[in-house]
Amino acid sequence: MLQPDTPAPDFESVDEYGKPFRLADLRGRWVVLFFYPKDETAGCTAEACAFRDELGALRDLGAEVVGVSVQDAPSHRRFAERHSLPFRLVADSEKRIARAYEALGLLGLARRVTYLIDPGGVVRDAYRSELAPTSHVDRAKERLRALRQSRATS
Repeated sequence: MLQPDTPAPDFESVDEYGKPFRLADLRGRWVVLFFYPKDETAGCTAEACAFRDELGALRDLGAEVVGVSVQDAPSHRRFAERHSLPFRLVADSEKRIARAYEALGLLGLARRVTYLIDPGGVVRDAYRSELAPTSHVDRAKERLRALRQSRATS
């Protein structure tokens, strides 16, 4: 994984609707960037739905949520529509983004990795877990609160 205080690699791809997406367009906001192995698998669905259910709280903390996996845009669109996912899912079928973020697993799928990226485009936290996919949203909220507080007091 990328380490904290590392510049977040910029990337361009398309979202679930085939619309262009560029990470740099989110500068000025916190970003919760989560990589997940595959659309419609049990753990990935639970993780994405946990981010969906906590999206209001994350946005209240000033963060945008973006999911990335190696499936294509039509797969992401079906996944997003089936589970009412209100954040962007970025297609990484060429696996460039997962490689840049050191999130590509052995079988060519993305590993479950979450990054918190600050408004300046710097990684402030990175973590992964294969066993508890729904824990990623809880850690994102906790760390985001702590990071925002420490920036406000410095």
